[in-house]
Order: sequence, then structure tokens, then C-alpha cells
Amino acid sequence: MMATNEDDKCGIAGEAPSVTSNGSGPSKAHSVVLNGTSSQSKLQNGGAERPGRFTFSSEPNIEDIRRMQAQFTDERDWNQFHQPRNLLLAMVGEVGEVAELFQWRGDVAEGLPGWTESEREHLAHELSDVLIYLVELAEKCHVDLPQAVLRKMALNRLKYPASKVHGSAKKYTEYKD
Repeated sequence: MMATNEDDKCGIAGEAPSVTSNGSGPSKAHSVVLNGTSSQSKLQNGGAERPGRFTFSSEPNIEDIRRMQAQFTDERDWNQFHQPRNLLLAMVGEVGEVAELFQWRGDVAEGLPGWTESEREHLAHELSDVLIYLVELAEKCHVDLPQAVLRKMALNRLKYPASKVHGSAKKYTEYKD
């Protein structure tokens, strides 16, 4: 389990706002989240998102998370322990803790019907640990995650053109031209 400081949340205490805007400016996506349901929004590639699809809040962003974790680590003099290999192994351990929460449950539907609030909160903690370690690993490896995601999504679009793979779970090497 990763140690975190509950007070280090960008100065925001209490519940997340019920209305959020995902970014500002011409290239950012926008959405409104009301009671956990999102309105239709535009994605960066210009496509429309499914109405009612779950969306994340806009804050904190990945850089905010990187900064909060860097401060947390610096305050404890833990950088000596947070080298890429150590962070990777810690992240894998946290992924194992996420997997443990799903073990023996069979298929779990989107939205986690049948899960208690306590189980959902436990999952949120473990997923947060994975994300924090991932962001810190990317920082230590000097990988700009948002830009890497954009490049990887462009590659995925080439490997998996929607017109060829729609509705199929085959690997890109299994498709015929």
C-alpha cells in the first residue's frame, strides 16, 4: 500500500465539484459532469463521445499529480529509494492489489454493480497508488506521459483502423489487408 498525505490535494478539501470543465482552450476537450453522468463532449480527435459515458474530473491533471508526489517524496527524503526499477516493482505490487479486489468475483460489469461503497473506495485507493507510481516512474524516466499518449494513440489508429477492426478483439497482426 502506498503512503499518501490526504491533505496534499491541491488545496481542495471535501468532495469534488459537481460541474467540471476538462481544460480550456481550442485543443482541449470539454465536458460537464452532473451527479456522475457526463454530457456529450468532443474528443481531441474531433469525434463525439457516447452520451452518458463516465468522465474524469479535470483536476488534478497529470502534472499536478506529478508535482504533489514529488513534494511528498522530497519531504520524506525518499528519492534515494524511488529509482525506476523500484518504482516499477512497487507499481506491479499495486496492480496485484487491484487484481486481488477482482479475484473470485467472476465477470464484473461496468460501474461495479453489487460493490459496496467501502469496496469501491478500496479500489479507488489501489488504482490511485498505481497511477501515482506510474506518474513517478514516467518522471524518473523523463517520459512526458500526455505527449506519449498522443503519439501512442496515433500509432494505435494506424494499427487498428476502425473500418477494419470494428467489433473484433483480434490482435493487429491477425488482420488481413
